[in-house]
Amino acid sequence: MNLAKLALQVPTILLPEDGIDLSRWAVIACDQYTSEPEYWTKVDRLTAGQPSTLRLVFPEVYLENDGSDARIADINACMDQYLADGVFTAQDQGFLLVDRKTSHAPSRKGLVVALDLEAYDYRPGSKTMIRTTEGTIVDRLPPRIRVRQNAAVELPHIMVLIDDPEQTVIEPLFEADLEQAYDFELMQNGGHLRGWNVTQQGLFEQIGTALERLAEKERFQNRYEVDDDEVMLYAMGDGNHSFATAKAIWETLKAEATDTAEVMDHPARYALVELVNVHDPGLEFEAIHRVIFGVDVDDLFIKAGDYYRQAGTPCHIEWYDDLAATNAAAESSGAAHAIPFVVASRFGLLKIADPRLTLEVATLQNFLDDYLQSQPAARIDYIHGDDAVTRLGGQQGIGFYLPSISKHDLFRTIVRDGALPRKTFSMGEADEKRFYLEARRITR
Repeated sequence: MNLAKLALQVPTILLPEDGIDLSRWAVIACDQYTSEPEYWTKVDRLTAGQPSTLRLVFPEVYLENDGSDARIADINACMDQYLADGVFTAQDQGFLLVDRKTSHAPSRKGLVVALDLEAYDYRPGSKTMIRTTEGTIVDRLPPRIRVRQNAAVELPHIMVLIDDPEQTVIEPLFEADLEQAYDFELMQNGGHLRGWNVTQQGLFEQIGTALERLAEKERFQNRYEVDDDEVMLYAMGDGNHSFATAKAIWETLKAEATDTAEVMDHPARYALVELVNVHDPGLEFEAIHRVIFGVDVDDLFIKAGDYYRQAGTPCHIEWYDDLAATNAAAESSGAAHAIPFVVASRFGLLKIADPRLTLEVATLQNFLDDYLQSQPAARIDYIHGDDAVTRLGGQQGIGFYLPSISKHDLFRTIVRDGALPRKTFSMGEADEKRFYLEARRITR
């Protein structure tokens, strides 16, 4: 089985050595709880004095703080120290089968693999085998590049989706006789995680054969009703910007290489990810909401009126007693895009008539992008969960509640229409995000 044509590599995964407390080692994705520093303060206390991936990643809650260069230097130094001290143990070459229990789902299955960055391009309109699902904000890449460019290892929070309704790739592996790699409780309401090493050649071939069927051009064209010759097999789920960062660094390595043939074997050509079947019952798509800090809300409403009127899609504001009444009004708004919001503990509805775009998130985000260009003191954050929006938006700014999209429409939408607006959907709630655990060397 030629896995390379499927953009797949069998990696050598690094896990913590025996005896390390995995419940303190594993921490949640760095792009979570970015407006809740108290979460990360508690993680810091829980991991004090213990080997932990917290020392190997840069939580984005701290990105705007002073001292980022020193923090990145400490991260790289800690990686080197962990490698030198034997904190990491190399597993036999193979994949890693995982099963995650969360407070919202009893099981979410995945397979940790390495994907070939040569088969990915985050630029709009790209028709690669691995495709972005949301717009990539190029301005967000530089700080991530600074973290990764001198890193000895990568630790993924990236989740990549496959469209496998018959459950042929990941699910059959749970019937195999596999060696268990870990079984432990995650911190901070993260649930429970189990993993097994997949090292048998026969299973590699089984996985490859199943993916090859998903990638058949005729199947692809029939399923999505297109005549494209370029097949999409993988769609980015979580970690879009981290995967784009790995791509950017790989392209730089290629450009700077003196031996263009030799560099193609560099470990940075690949990125470690968790594959998840979009049809897994434990996977749900959640909305990603917006909270705007540091703005005059009255001015924002005036500018919104001007913006949408000039776009030929006039808007108006309606006020309601609570969020339930606001949501009910939004659901009965017909063809209008009706977006609930909270400000100063009051709930309202931003109602846009005759919208030109399909998704509410696109209608809102286009205005916010335009408005925030003239608001240097303002800050936007992308929030999971209604409760967090109510608390943060109602007390510190203005929060907009957005609807989720159906996971069953994702692949068809990406194939036919291209990438969605950035931060359109989330795979689960914040505490269901992937935890850093496995690692892989990305230097020679």
